[in-house]
This record gives sequence, C-alpha cells and structure tokens, in this order.
Amino acid sequence: MADAANELKYIQFESFNIGQKQNFGAYEVTEEEIIEFASKYDAQFFHLDHEAAKESLFGGLCASGWHTCAMTMSMMVENMDLHGRSLGSPGIDSLRWLRPVYPGDVLSVEMEVLDTVPSKSRPNIGVVTNKVSVSNHKGIVVMEFTSKGIFRRGEAGLGLAG
Repeated sequence: MADAANELKYIQFESFNIGQKQNFGAYEVTEEEIIEFASKYDAQFFHLDHEAAKESLFGGLCASGWHTCAMTMSMMVENMDLHGRSLGSPGIDSLRWLRPVYPGDVLSVEMEVLDTVPSKSRPNIGVVTNKVSVSNHKGIVVMEFTSKGIFRRGEAGLGLAG
C-alpha cells in the first residue's frame, strides 16, 4: 500500500491561482443507482418510488442530495487520477442542493479557486479554498459548496524531500 501512495501524483500548492477554474466530469445518473443509493442511505419515497415521487415537490424520482455529493466525489477522484491530488481535506462549507437531480441527467463539475493560504505552523503545506459547482447537462447548477484542500508546498527553501 505504501508503494502505491508513493506513485501518486500530487499537485503543488503554488500551482493554484485565485480565479483559476477547472471543468471536468460527465457522470450519467441512472434510475437504478438513485434507488440503490436511497435504499441504503436516504430511504425517502421521492428517491425510491417512481410513481409516488410524481406527487412530491420534485415531480418525479430524484437523487438524494447525499447521492449527488457521492457522484461529485467520484468525478473529483477521477480528475485527481488524471491530474494529481491533494493531501486531504479538512471539510466543506455552505453545501446547497439547488435543483433536483433526475435519472438521465449528466453531471459535471466546475471548481474555482477562491483563496490560497500557506500554513504558518507547517511550512510544507498550504490550503486551497475552491467553490465547487455541479451542473446537469442543461447547464443548470444543481449543487454548490465550498471545499478546502491541503496541498504540498514547493521544495524551494522548505527543505522538503520529493
């Protein structure tokens, strides 16, 4: 397991600039996955029963907001596999489910860098704050949150080993 971690590509803190945007992902939402997730984690009728969901505020079967978070994380990890990753995250803020996610929607992610803060107590890391917007294939934003990621700082003057 340690060897696999050493082979991972990490993004350096200094590679982020405020205002920088990145778009990625194309996650197709299926009715089967909505029902499977909801039956395990969010067993409300509008996530489980196609007919009953027609009488809900959503007008039809829709994904749990927590499922939308999980699908977003899947796209984020796939993007990390392609471009590099963080050292972890201390969490998210201001999570908002803005619109329902329906079967057949294709979700994508836009991340915009809001802030970069070098750690004062640990000079080898910094925190990057991103606004994460998830949209469906119609360009409608369905979910937003603010995310913080911890990234390695560059080696220059910090005495870091690769």
